[in-house]
Amino acid sequence: MAVTGTNQSPPALSATAHDGDDSLPVVLIHRFPTFTGSLFPSLPTHFRLLDLLTTDASNLQSATAILCVGPPPPVTPEFLDRFPSLKIVVCSSVGVDHVDLPECRRRGIVVTNAGSAFAEDVADYAVALLIDVLRRVSAADRYVRAGSWPVKGDYPLGSKVSGKRVGILGLGRIGSAIATRLAAFGCQIRYSSRKEKPSLPFAFYKTALDLAANSDVLIACCALTDETFHVINGEVMTVLGKRGVIINVGRGSLVDEKELVEFLLRGDLGGAGLDVFEDEPHVPKELFALDNVVLSPHSAVVTPESIGTLQDVVIGNLKAFFAGQPLISPVID
Repeated sequence: MAVTGTNQSPPALSATAHDGDDSLPVVLIHRFPTFTGSLFPSLPTHFRLLDLLTTDASNLQSATAILCVGPPPPVTPEFLDRFPSLKIVVCSSVGVDHVDLPECRRRGIVVTNAGSAFAEDVADYAVALLIDVLRRVSAADRYVRAGSWPVKGDYPLGSKVSGKRVGILGLGRIGSAIATRLAAFGCQIRYSSRKEKPSLPFAFYKTALDLAANSDVLIACCALTDETFHVINGEVMTVLGKRGVIINVGRGSLVDEKELVEFLLRGDLGGAGLDVFEDEPHVPKELFALDNVVLSPHSAVVTPESIGTLQDVVIGNLKAFFAGQPLISPVID
């Protein structure tokens, strides 16, 4: 993503900005040069879009709004210095670890994200990864396709999903949607989050270590911050145990990837379902041969429906900003 935490950013945004009607509010498009997607089709109807990679710098001094598209491009103090009139940074991802939030706050710049646009899809995907890892669906599919069934006999049994103790790291929009789904499976939900939520019927643990000690499965879907970098480390993996499973639909760096590979190769973890990685699109090759690992190319957030919802959120935030109205999905850190 570039999610939930996502995570996560959709590939179907834009590399091409259009000057459009001079009477429309100006929105600057911030992207990596390698990003060549297509823009939300309705954006040019409402705003005059200027691509930062192709627009003369003299036209940028008075701009007040920037939209980050594609894989999240960095928003640093040096970047912000170029736009003295900037008042809002609109992100098309759930995670905003690419934005220097303290610096934006210091300058009076508000930041928005994708809000709940991806929550349902990421939650569905997290559950799918968990079922796949435990019941070995993808591995069994490969076994059949390779012609191994009539030669080697029945495929080894998977593990039951219902009744598992599932620890969720980050009980925001995505984490809550995951909890709702897995509770319906009969799983025992517990969580760790920035704040305890006493109104919920789930057990709360202050640290990832304590959560792992009381879980069979850890699902990472929290925001990536300095505090959550490698929050699932070797110590957490050790406590989770040889039958433990890790699912990551947040950010790759929530998990210490090198440690994860070592634990899986030694058989000190039961399995993993990974949609995000530390050095995307590069994935540790050691994982390719492991049947207890399910790999996905950072696609949990992306469905046609979620892209349509994201377009509504992005346009809604920009319209609200230019109209002086409350924003739809402000980031509050």
